[in-house]
Amino acid sequence: MTQTPLKLFNSLTRTLETFTPVHEGEARVYTCGPTVYNYPHIGNMRAYVFADVLGRTLSWKGYSLTHIINITDVGHLTDDGDAGEDKMEKMAAARAQSIWDIARHYTQAYWADVEALNIRQPAKWSIATDYIDDMIAWAEKIAPEHCYELDSGLYFDVSTVKDYGRLARAVTEDGEGRIETVEGKRNAADFAIWRKTPAGESRQMEWDSPWGRGAPGWHLECSVMGEKLLGFPFDIHTGGIDHREIHHPNEIAQNQAFCGCGGLDVAANSGARIWMHNNFLVERSGKMSKSAGEFLRLQLLIDKGYHPLAYRMMCLQAHYRSELEFSWDGLGAALTRLKRIVMVVERLRDASPADPAHPKFAPMRDKFDAAMSDDLNTAAALVALEEALAVKKVDDGVKRSVIEDMDRVLGLGLFDLTRAALRIRPKDAAITEAEIEADLLRRKEARVAKDFAASDAIRESLAARGVEVMDGDPLGWEWKL
Repeated sequence: MTQTPLKLFNSLTRTLETFTPVHEGEARVYTCGPTVYNYPHIGNMRAYVFADVLGRTLSWKGYSLTHIINITDVGHLTDDGDAGEDKMEKMAAARAQSIWDIARHYTQAYWADVEALNIRQPAKWSIATDYIDDMIAWAEKIAPEHCYELDSGLYFDVSTVKDYGRLARAVTEDGEGRIETVEGKRNAADFAIWRKTPAGESRQMEWDSPWGRGAPGWHLECSVMGEKLLGFPFDIHTGGIDHREIHHPNEIAQNQAFCGCGGLDVAANSGARIWMHNNFLVERSGKMSKSAGEFLRLQLLIDKGYHPLAYRMMCLQAHYRSELEFSWDGLGAALTRLKRIVMVVERLRDASPADPAHPKFAPMRDKFDAAMSDDLNTAAALVALEEALAVKKVDDGVKRSVIEDMDRVLGLGLFDLTRAALRIRPKDAAITEAEIEADLLRRKEARVAKDFAASDAIRESLAARGVEVMDGDPLGWEWKL
């Protein structure tokens, strides 16, 4: 275990706290996963890069990690505040497909993005529809003291638990809630535990319950799966900052009801000791919206020729609690930085790993540890890695071991990357790599023979087909599309 105590920002207390596990030597983490009604955009994927870095850091610190990520395939409405249509049902109707087929397709697409971004597999992917019986049993337990029934379903009365909304700071100084009152609810912020199927209608996903045939509320799912798979209280609950306002406060209220817990002055009463949230990815053109058609999903970056780990690098360059602005120039800069690192790493591949405890690397290792221990400061950790790569007159095996150790946390897969893999090569390019390499070989031969006219002609021919030949590029790249 590394020496510096791990400090993490707890959204519930709004303070940096030293991580102290509930169970000695263990770290139990729950991450809110995707609702699989559409492809995830890159803003969604930032949350899973962040959660992956958290998990990697806990493992690196010596804890036995149990990480759960859920897949929501039922219950999430088009408005997070319990309004609108079920996202899954809406997409299934629009596509004239089985809702189960929709869920399967987009789950697989999400998992492909997880793999492309070198995100580690969790201990378990918990699928919401696998836990319907558990959700009904949970609701039956809390209903007598905390819920009431309307024609539309079973609702949770938020006035029955202490400190509702503290996570979101939902109530203003004037005591005014942020959600308008809806007719039939006792309180504006009350939310559905079970949604009845309206009379005369049917859903593709619906089950019998004591409150009628229907489906569980979105917020109930995570509470049930978190408690069943990790036990209350567990260590850390993560999600995007958008979950901090409605979804997670509702989870917490359910958890308090289930446990018979008191107020949130004791963080563990929330179900998790620490709640962590990554900030938004901001994109100014408006193309990130799923309603805009071709939104910014990871496959679009790949189709435009960018290696997916360039996006992971982009995420690592910013603190997870800071807004991150996406631009193609920014992505290109992150790719260039990754290329520079890989250039040096490639020279270490054949070296046999050696003891990393070398005095020349002690300052960088300490700096890296301090950065990651300071609420996952990946931006500073990257600098420490680059400084370690720049150390001269030291055994390559030692340097390799130092870099591998740091990369176990950052997850860039540096020793599996090559310079060739990081070339920019759009999917719709009208020329193959084999053709490019053949032309470059002819050009090299022409230059050796001092036939500069032929050399220039080949270069111009390549340029006409979208290939930029980069003579003298300090990175050593010969071309990009």
